[in-house]
Amino acid sequence: MKKVKIAQFGLGPIGLESLRLAAEQPELEVVGAVDHDPAKIGRSLVELTGLRSLDGLRVAADLEELFRETEPEVILHTAASNARTTLEQLRPALEFGVSAASTCEELIFPAWKYPALAKEYDALCRHTKARLVAVGVNPGFVMDLLPLCLTGVCRTVERIEVERVVDAATRRQSLQAKIGSGQRPEDFALQLQAGRAGHAGLQESVALIAHTVGWKLDSIEESGEPVIADRPIRTKFFNVAPGEVCGIHQRATGLVGDTVRITLDLQMYLGAEQPHDHMVIHGRPGLDVTVNGGVAGDDATVASLVNVVPRLLAAQPGLRLLNELAVPSWTGGRD
Repeated sequence: MKKVKIAQFGLGPIGLESLRLAAEQPELEVVGAVDHDPAKIGRSLVELTGLRSLDGLRVAADLEELFRETEPEVILHTAASNARTTLEQLRPALEFGVSAASTCEELIFPAWKYPALAKEYDALCRHTKARLVAVGVNPGFVMDLLPLCLTGVCRTVERIEVERVVDAATRRQSLQAKIGSGQRPEDFALQLQAGRAGHAGLQESVALIAHTVGWKLDSIEESGEPVIADRPIRTKFFNVAPGEVCGIHQRATGLVGDTVRITLDLQMYLGAEQPHDHMVIHGRPGLDVTVNGGVAGDDATVASLVNVVPRLLAAQPGLRLLNELAVPSWTGGRD
């Protein structure tokens, strides 16, 4: 069996775990990694991951350096949430015809905020025969792809609602910081209003759903507010006093005229009780589906990135959306 050559771009907690998972797959071969952090450049991947199978591989400073040493077929990218930044980082790979899968939230539906840029990069990928797609858990699965799959058995759909409740105390330090843990409510509220904090990608999830089912939205409205601790909360990374921020509550709605067609409600805070993902399809037939405990974000994000590789390479060249790829599935059962 010919192995697919993989390189990892971004070596934060998610990137390192992506690298470890990719190295375990019999159909993949890790050939390198890239990170802009001077403290990581040149270091051994064995040292960073603990995997002896990566002996001889070191962290490159950029894609140009990586390509002087090896020829990957796919880049796994976990380095940015902004679509413009991600596309700039991946441009050298796309120009060489190397495909990429990214966890960039805005890239789930880049045309929503960057229509001209999306068109430009789609044309580039088509020209060089590269493929680029964004994956993830939220966005990328729970609040967009999964409810879309449920509509596949519906004769009609009037409205789609998704609620996701996450106990952020179980998540990594960077996410607990992003949701404002330990901050003063008034300070965090200002950051949310300015778009400098909170969860990215809700608007893109709404746009992807609408695009796929054929609803032409007149607007997408988003709001967010801090969740305030009513008791002391201690995690591995933060000590939060009563009255301080312990998370966020964000909501995005897609409207056709004055009619709400899509509602996405995200509650992500420390100590959230009964975490779950709840999807309601108002249609014929109506569907009401709950994932008790919710989809584990960090573990599942890494899995979505690695599992997309064969589907990505089987897709037509271009800047692809998740709904354009084959149905996602685990690929680890292959010999």
